[in-house]
Amino acid sequence: MFVLLGPVAAHAGAGPRDTGSQPVDSYANAIRQSVWVDGDRDGKTDRVAADIIRPSEPAAAGRQVPVIMDASPYYSCCGRGNESQVKTYDQSGNPVGFPLYYDNYFVPRGYAVVLVDLAGTDRSDGCVDVGGASDITSAKAVIDWLNGRATAYTTRTGSTTAQAGWSNGSVGMIGKSWDGTVANGVAATGVEGLKTIVDISGISSWYDYYFAQGAALYDGGPDELASEVESSGAQSHCSAEEQALRDGAPRNGDWTSAWQDRDYYANASKVKASVFVAQGMQDLNVRTKNFGQWWNALAANGVQRKIWLSQTGHVDPFDYRRSDWVDTLHQWFDHYLMGVDNGVQSQPMADIERTPDHWSTDPVWPAPGTAATQVGLKASGTNGLGSLSAGAPPASGTERYTDNPAQDEDDWAAQADQATASKVSFTTGTLASDLRLSGGGTVTLTATPTTTSAHLSAVLVDLGPATIRNYEDGAEGITTLNTRSCWGDSTSGDSACYLDTAADTENVQQTVFSRGWADLGHYDPSLHGVSLTPGKPYTITIQLASTDHVVPAGHRLALIVAGTDNGLIVAPSTKPTISVDLSRSSADLPLVGGLPALAHALRGGSGHHHPTATTPAATPSRGPAAALPTSQAARLR
Repeated sequence: MFVLLGPVAAHAGAGPRDTGSQPVDSYANAIRQSVWVDGDRDGKTDRVAADIIRPSEPAAAGRQVPVIMDASPYYSCCGRGNESQVKTYDQSGNPVGFPLYYDNYFVPRGYAVVLVDLAGTDRSDGCVDVGGASDITSAKAVIDWLNGRATAYTTRTGSTTAQAGWSNGSVGMIGKSWDGTVANGVAATGVEGLKTIVDISGISSWYDYYFAQGAALYDGGPDELASEVESSGAQSHCSAEEQALRDGAPRNGDWTSAWQDRDYYANASKVKASVFVAQGMQDLNVRTKNFGQWWNALAANGVQRKIWLSQTGHVDPFDYRRSDWVDTLHQWFDHYLMGVDNGVQSQPMADIERTPDHWSTDPVWPAPGTAATQVGLKASGTNGLGSLSAGAPPASGTERYTDNPAQDEDDWAAQADQATASKVSFTTGTLASDLRLSGGGTVTLTATPTTTSAHLSAVLVDLGPATIRNYEDGAEGITTLNTRSCWGDSTSGDSACYLDTAADTENVQQTVFSRGWADLGHYDPSLHGVSLTPGKPYTITIQLASTDHVVPAGHRLALIVAGTDNGLIVAPSTKPTISVDLSRSSADLPLVGGLPALAHALRGGSGHHHPTATTPAATPSRGPAAALPTSQAARLR
């Protein structure tokens, strides 16, 4: 079905190849229609709903247009964007309100915008399988239809077909969180016609959303997430699929074929689209390991790419750098979907937020000159306090701590210079020069537990005063204002005007900027866990999530090793004491300038602080995960 609102206006202005796309088409008169695409071309009733808005002027002139597509499970259950917008329809079921600004801004500039309900959600048939074949195929099928390779219908159950002759076959996918995840997954199929994706805080491996090397990050599994977003129709007939999700995602943290099916970065060699990544470096929802491993795999396969890294948590760039974001997105889509030679692909690859609202750029990312640099962990003579040094591990030394699941990384960081039983702090002296870390690192520990299960956490901390975005607040680093700004054209049923935002900042004395967690029983890279033998040493390499952070001169760098990170990983069944063999433990950190830069920063340092060994009361925690909604669907928006 489609609706043509109002008279057709004449198309005017220079072609997009000359100047870039201009807002010359009527938004009010745009064609709005819904189609249902056969999800897998097997003849069964598994149609995927796609709501389309496209300019009428090119249609009247017989010109084809490119497509910007957002495939989401959230268009009815939870909404999109900072204002939780849902799709709206008139009494006849024709689309009226399209969430987000993509339609308002890009349709007048000659693009079609297609919003797809993932299988099992809103007006689509099928079942939700949380990143599996159903999710990905339902979105891919729409791209196939836009390129003449699939069949669509004008209604959910009828036999009248809908044609996509208005599409030129060039598609760009965009989306935040689950939507961005689907874009990653579809790109990893290598589907023809997908020219670019914009991945905003998307997942690259669903295992790494639910587990960190065997340690559970959340209490629930993907079956619970499916039940939160699926339509009432899907809830009535998808119990078998939900059981398959439970069976394929055991809570013991083991790697299974279900996780393999949802591992997109493993298929980066198939990606033909360019990729624009936007990620909050303090995102404790879709944690930054996801973008880091995806980015590295894309780089290894020569994929054209660009990245923005903010100090926020799980936030869309539209809500922390709005004007620059819309302008860059416009250039990006113009280049990759319309062929405009605007130089966007020659701009700096990386934009990085250094302090709130202050950005720097790099020609490549990780930054030029970045090298994995070995850092030794040394004992100080006071248990729980050690030092970081350039080079290989020391010849001997042991540190011990006892897991305290009531504490978290904020507690540890606040007590970095205090000898407490629940963690070990390894710190530098005061840095003589800035020290920049760019990318992901690792911490290798040889750990001996006293119990049959144990969890490990490793966090990097910048010890020194700073003003940062308040990423642990519920809005994760932004404040929503009462004013609005408009980004495109509006109708009575679809406004282009959105609440403005500003940075929500706080002054801190220390900043945790990279994290890694693991279950010691999953020490083997195969991720098949075992019960630990008390008293036996195990060697495990913990992956530190990707970041880009400058520890300024005058500050200190700390690596803190501990047990359960309260609110960010689920506690084990026991509370072990862990002995760490420092002669067989070290960190490899992504230092810009490598070992010489580290040596330069450490020169003349004041050495480790050695306060009196005490066991103070725990510092009240701000509780990073406590700010996250308990609903998985609400978290993953």
